[in-house]
Amino acid sequence: MKPLYFVERKFQYPIDKLWHAWTAAEALEKWYSPVFLSVIPGSATSQAIVGGTWAIAVDVSENGFNAYFWGSYSKVEINRKLVHDLNYSQDELEFAVREPRLDAHRIEIDFTPTESGTIVRFSQFGKMPEDQAEASREGMESYFDNLEIYLGIYDK
Repeated sequence: MKPLYFVERKFQYPIDKLWHAWTAAEALEKWYSPVFLSVIPGSATSQAIVGGTWAIAVDVSENGFNAYFWGSYSKVEINRKLVHDLNYSQDELEFAVREPRLDAHRIEIDFTPTESGTIVRFSQFGKMPEDQAEASREGMESYFDNLEIYLGIYDK
């Protein structure tokens, strides 16, 4: 199946740092948003095991709403691959309940070690209009920018 879009980037950090950034709730809370937005404090959860759940809320109040994301992991290969569903809503109550939605997308995140860092590839599968998929791809590029900032700050 062809993804709606993908974003791939090479980071100068070892794979364990990238894995931690994508799977630890405290790390996700510090970076998992576009650079011009922020995560709602206390909203991030992550249990990176098959059947485990994840969730995060992004503050988009400047546009009159918040973006809520959640799902469960269906594949977890440590330091190699994460697969989870992606449910989205702007409804805080729906986020609190976190029931799977029929229109959920599938996300695959692949981690490839290199001599000088790690390549991360984020792929989203599902259905959406082409222009919305392109906007989502551009948004994820900004998430990756924020990840780069996070890694630079917390690379101690």
